[in-house]
Amino acid sequence: MKRREFITLLGGTAVAWPLGARAQQGERMRRIGVLMHLAADDSESPTRIAALRQGLQQFGWADGGNLRIDYRWAKGQADLFSQGAKELVQLAPDVLVASTSLAVPALQEATRTLPIVFINVVDPVGAGFAASLAAPGGNATGFALFEFGISAKWLELLKQIAPSVTRIAILRDASLAGVGQLGAIQAVGSLFGVELTTIGIGDLSQMELALAKFARSPNVGLIVTLSQLAAAHRVLIIGLAARLGIPAIYALPLFAKSGGLIAYGPDAVEPYRRAAEYINRILKGENPADLPVQAPTKYELVINLKTAKMLDLQIPDKLLGLADEVIE
Repeated sequence: MKRREFITLLGGTAVAWPLGARAQQGERMRRIGVLMHLAADDSESPTRIAALRQGLQQFGWADGGNLRIDYRWAKGQADLFSQGAKELVQLAPDVLVASTSLAVPALQEATRTLPIVFINVVDPVGAGFAASLAAPGGNATGFALFEFGISAKWLELLKQIAPSVTRIAILRDASLAGVGQLGAIQAVGSLFGVELTTIGIGDLSQMELALAKFARSPNVGLIVTLSQLAAAHRVLIIGLAARLGIPAIYALPLFAKSGGLIAYGPDAVEPYRRAAEYINRILKGENPADLPVQAPTKYELVINLKTAKMLDLQIPDKLLGLADEVIE
């Protein structure tokens, strides 16, 4: 079991930055625009922003010192992504930061010249954000959220934790370049003797109806794939799975930490800290077209025993031993 590290964002609080990080008289303050996919009051937002700011501090950039960071919060809503992108571009920042896949097209629609560093993008090449991982070629580069191969692991883990499951719904955002996730799961479905069906997450009311209808069958399970909509509406999805009594596995650790049964996926916070390196390099004159897209460096398995007990599931000891975090 691992103790979770809590990071608190001191928004609006005076901080004594090192003198070396303060803008010298006559030195131009640099500016960054950050388009976040979450709401400002989402419990995950302070942690992610703190990681970005801490990463920047390591390179000598301090918000309120030699750097100004402007934020816009999209709350997972398409119109707010578009509005936020336009507002940030109008501020003429030196670098734009796109949080997740939905932020990138909004920013690229607003500018094809300002550098963009994206964070936690599902499939940057498939989505057209980069020509290739090694050589993005345009005005955007950054950090991919995961490799598609782990999608098959979700099905394997769900069968370990709920072996009686024979029918599985895959909750996904079909508007994203998520074909790779779906394909990886479908490729191993027959090996585990399960019937797979897909449910779209684009219309939340229709999603609820479809999942409720699916849950009327016996021996059902749920895989919630990676998408910004799933993250933004995770409380609704987790609550729905609990109410319907469906064992579910999620693609990001934060889902299990928010009450979901089990999750296996990348650390979604660390890329914000890692993004500081690319922001620093661009501020010092490098071109995003020449900076390769980077893959995750860490995946976590998180199991929520409280939710397992509620669903009357016995978690295998071997699986508990492999978990990075067990919530009791």
